[in-house]
Amino acid sequence: MSTGCLFCNIVAKTTPAQIVFEDDHVLAFRDLRPVAPTHALVIPRKHITGVHDATAEDVEMLGRVMLAARDVAEKLGLAGSGYRLVVNQGANAGQSVLHLHCHVLGGRPMGWPPG
Repeated sequence: MSTGCLFCNIVAKTTPAQIVFEDDHVLAFRDLRPVAPTHALVIPRKHITGVHDATAEDVEMLGRVMLAARDVAEKLGLAGSGYRLVVNQGANAGQSVLHLHCHVLGGRPMGWPPG
């Protein structure tokens, strides 16, 4: 855990968030600046800066993040109409918090290509 990391502080519950899902490995909460009618973030409890910094030891955790994103989409009513999962890596991709996270976006049609 990185004490200077916003998302680590949310995991530690020293920074408030609207939590929508949590288990022993991941935490999901609503994004404070949503870009879709439904927008949640799924993060591992373990601090990893981004997907590029994940190692072979993190394979199970990465899978848990993806399955939790699916569960969050289901819980938030997005499974029937569809949803988008986004993982940004680095500044040019739009990663603004340096803690691995998966965006769960839905509630409207998504265009392609993105951004």
